Amino acid sequence: MVLFPHAKINLGLQVIEKRRDGFHNIISCLYPVGWCDILEVLEAGKLTFKTSGLNIPGSPEQNLCLKAYNLIRELHDTPPVHIHLHKVIPIGAGLGGGSADAAYTLIALKRLFNLSITNVELVGLAAKLGGDCAFFVEGKPALATGKGDKLEPVEITLPTGYLVVVVPPVAVNTADAYGMIHPKPSENDLGRSLSQDPMDWQQLITNDFEDRVFKQFPIIEKLKETLLKKGAVYASLSGSGSSVFGIYKNKHDFGSWFPEDYKIWVEKL
Repeated sequence: MVLFPHAKINLGLQVIEKRRDGFHNIISCLYPVGWCDILEVLEAGKLTFKTSGLNIPGSPEQNLCLKAYNLIRELHDTPPVHIHLHKVIPIGAGLGGGSADAAYTLIALKRLFNLSITNVELVGLAAKLGGDCAFFVEGKPALATGKGDKLEPVEITLPTGYLVVVVPPVAVNTADAYGMIHPKPSENDLGRSLSQDPMDWQQLITNDFEDRVFKQFPIIEKLKETLLKKGAVYASLSGSGSSVFGIYKNKHDFGSWFPEDYKIWVEKL
């Protein structure tokens, strides 16, 4: 079975408070993006895990795909599988690629072995693997609260045009980024702001990570400034970075100015 775990961007991200469990309560709108990894899950004689594509840091045994399999294995008598993850979504970019891979591993196992798990139960399992993993079970625009695992569907109307996601040649460690943040109560209603004209979003919708991440990585701040100068209706850091995205009405506005070592994703809205 082959599936295509997709990325996400954050339309606004407010860090509200630090929780007793070490996580943070947030408010954010998670929006699906078509930038995808490739995940193959096959029944096998023993559990194996292989990767290709972009290099994935850390021990393979700690990969979220294997954690997803072991989580399912605790609840269902599933046979061993071979998992092959071809990594395309940039790592340390705030695009949720690792979370997507974990959620899609759960989905693949459910389908492969016809497991009696409802989507609601699948969301609950995904939430155990990481804050935004639950989003990828449905993969539809959602207002995320709690540690990112409490999801409320939201209608988002982006202007007809293009979404451009740009990843500079730096990675931001999510845990380090949260360590730099000073949580504070929300100053505006993100859901209400998202219902406004996207032409006004730049003044209404913010990402709390920008100030700290921009100070540590000026290249990311310059990237956002460039996207806006090139005519983006709205531009923002995604998650804790390092990716920055821009929403454009016209393709010729953003052109092809990006340096060769930047990774780019463009999709029509």
